[in-house]
Amino acid sequence: MTRYIPLLLLLPWPVASYGQTAPAVSGAGDQALVERALSNELRVAQDADHPMRYRLRKSSPRLTTMKELIETKDGLVARLIAVNDLPLTEADEKKEEQRLDALLRDPGRQRHRKQGEDQDAERALKVLRSLPRAFIYQPAAVGTGSPAQPSPIVKFTFRPNPAFDPPDIETQVLTAMTGEIWIDRTEERVIHLEGHLQHDVDFGWGILGRLDKGGWIVIEQADVGQQQWRIVHFKMVMTGRVFFKSRVFDTEEQQSGFASVPAGLTYQKAIEILRAGNNAPAQNAP
Repeated sequence: MTRYIPLLLLLPWPVASYGQTAPAVSGAGDQALVERALSNELRVAQDADHPMRYRLRKSSPRLTTMKELIETKDGLVARLIAVNDLPLTEADEKKEEQRLDALLRDPGRQRHRKQGEDQDAERALKVLRSLPRAFIYQPAAVGTGSPAQPSPIVKFTFRPNPAFDPPDIETQVLTAMTGEIWIDRTEERVIHLEGHLQHDVDFGWGILGRLDKGGWIVIEQADVGQQQWRIVHFKMVMTGRVFFKSRVFDTEEQQSGFASVPAGLTYQKAIEILRAGNNAPAQNAP
């Protein structure tokens, strides 16, 4: 199982190959902190030994859902627990039970979902591997974190590295992005990243799709307990075209209530846990 990728996962990238470019940082010292932090993100993104249970609130202009999720060796398992901040109706609860029954009867469904998760993760890993080389990072400020996490925070701005040649479609979007990245100096982990598209990005000669200038993303991470770092907030607002269809990507996600679960947990056992009750997981997250 590949951990939920902490950076740039939800952009609409097709699949391609991976290459190399020399690292691009504007100097030594604090600038090396960026490379170490991104190296840590890459390492923990592939950590299968610390699965967790948590709640995900996902909002769009038309719908808000709350799900409880458990990471397993067979992939994520989710149970819908609220729609538009209201508990499920009896009919919706019945549909959710029927969906979980179908997963138990047909393991192939879960295998298919796991394959999709793995493909998404591999695409995101390509981007994560390219981040140190794709941008030129400039120190911008030094401060402190929240009272709960008072570590020194170093903020960097970034802009595209003109020497970076995107090795694949997934990393092409990086050539149009500027923004900020905040790093916890003590833990050497990314706590905040925001990026803005400075011009349109076309994929596949305009056939596969395009992202329009002006789109943006914000990602926030935190230590959610037991030295495990996870995304706690994600916001994306982008417009574009995918296979000739105009699309608006306007979504916000908040993750909370993190609790550890045993490594090697099966998806069948996860369904059993989710069905044991709608009690919230232990509140280890901010």
